[in-house]
Amino acid sequence: MSDRIKVIPHYLLPKLGLTRFAGRVAGHQGGQYTTTMIRWFVGQFGVNMEEAANPDIASYASFNEFFTRPLRPGVRPLAKADFVCPVDGAISQFGAIDDDQIFQAKGHKFSTTALVGGDATLAAQFQHGSFANLYLSPKDYHRLHMPCDGRLTRMIYVPGALFSVSPTAARGIPGLFARNERVVCVFDSKVHGSFVLTLVGATIVGSMATVWHGLVNPPRPGVVKEWRYDDQNIVLKKGDEMGRFLLGSTIVMLFKKDTIDFNAEWAPERPVRLGEAMGNKPAAKRA
Repeated sequence: MSDRIKVIPHYLLPKLGLTRFAGRVAGHQGGQYTTTMIRWFVGQFGVNMEEAANPDIASYASFNEFFTRPLRPGVRPLAKADFVCPVDGAISQFGAIDDDQIFQAKGHKFSTTALVGGDATLAAQFQHGSFANLYLSPKDYHRLHMPCDGRLTRMIYVPGALFSVSPTAARGIPGLFARNERVVCVFDSKVHGSFVLTLVGATIVGSMATVWHGLVNPPRPGVVKEWRYDDQNIVLKKGDEMGRFLLGSTIVMLFKKDTIDFNAEWAPERPVRLGEAMGNKPAAKRA
């Protein structure tokens, strides 16, 4: 059965209703019910609680508290690389941006302009640049970290659909990551120039948050909203936490041309871990 046929139910599901319901359930403090749900989730998805700062399942008051649990110090050391992987997850796709087109899966691309909410001027900075799409499954650690040092300049909330972002959905739904709800975070690096980290929402992803703003959604206003930080000095270092998902989703990164040579060991569908080497400056720039 083709992936396009497999994803037909994704179009029919009441995605917003499911997402709102999941958000209420995940935020509810249900005592033993909550503990039972978390215990089932850990067993069902093989969550490694030994890596958690707090491995005691019964101590989490809500599913959200469990899902955004921090890791024990030292379990994700940072590689000696110019860019480190910002999440635990798996590689969806990565590589060169073809003019302004980002490769999603066989037969599917989307534009940088669509991804960032229609800002052609912002998107033009990444023409012929590089991208990386990383998928976070339910079992993964769901805090997001910085791939390199950066100063925050803008954040853009872009309303959209709430399709699943599973590998099957990526292969079957055209323009998936530029159709779903997303939060576009724009940074500037003294060494690497501008780069973008985009948090992509999905079915039952109850919310997305950043460390400087808190919850970005809900609410879901249905229109593009933008925050500018030119008059603030919000600087995050490589490896610092920058945001989090409530339930699994995808992060899409954009870098300027000739900014990054990706890790030679990276390949689509390969598992990745926070802090591992993502890439380095091109040899010519390093010299």
